[in-house]
Amino acid sequence: MSTRRPQALYVFVHPDERSFNRQLFDAGRAALERTHDVVTSDLYGMGFNPALTRADLGDFAPAEDPFLTRWSRAYAEGQLPADVRMEQQKLLDADLVVFQFPLWWYSVPAMLKGWFDRVFASGFGFDVIDPVTGLPRKYGDGVLVGKRALISVSLGEGMRSIAPRGISGDLDSLLFGVTHGTLFYAGIEPLPLHVIADADDLGTAEVDREIRRFTDRIAGLAEETPTPYRTMSSGDYRPGRALREEFAPGRTDLGIHRIGH
Repeated sequence: MSTRRPQALYVFVHPDERSFNRQLFDAGRAALERTHDVVTSDLYGMGFNPALTRADLGDFAPAEDPFLTRWSRAYAEGQLPADVRMEQQKLLDADLVVFQFPLWWYSVPAMLKGWFDRVFASGFGFDVIDPVTGLPRKYGDGVLVGKRALISVSLGEGMRSIAPRGISGDLDSLLFGVTHGTLFYAGIEPLPLHVIADADDLGTAEVDREIRRFTDRIAGLAEETPTPYRTMSSGDYRPGRALREEFAPGRTDLGIHRIGH
């Protein structure tokens, strides 16, 4: 009796074939292939189009309904563009998703933001309704529930600068819109960030060290615990989807959305 190998999608975002990020991607993919069947989405290499337009609505583009209504119908009836449907299928097949990118202007590269815009379409990434309760499935539930994600992000500055008291702001807070507002929103459980600081100034020895650290991290992912975000169905957000006053009283930082933080 054969045992199913876990599936992984590796989303890579960097335009330069000679970059440190490319070295890290090649090593990370090889390490991941030891434990998973891996498919990749090299967004620059694919020439992925990051712009969401009316073309994403298929045959429903000319209709007079609101944009989101037409988008949901296009998804439900298989009218999304072929490149989007291919990426969605990769996500559906995956048990683990790895995202690797450099931090640009304290956010994700535009190519990755556009991938989220188009692939996490209405009816797939959001506007997912439970047919029994009629309630929205989000923040810990959705089409992609049960999957885990690792974000590997390289920085051009040191960790003290991008820590909670650093001038650049706390990295977990800067990427909260990705980890919580995109991945966890759609049901994916994010693992703690993998961070490579001072990536622009790494020498040969430092590059080798960071590659080893990353491949060691990948080898141990099965033992890791996802970030314990509070789910919308937990009852912690009432009324009006605001965190109840008895949890983290007096605090307004983004850490309040983690259980026990």
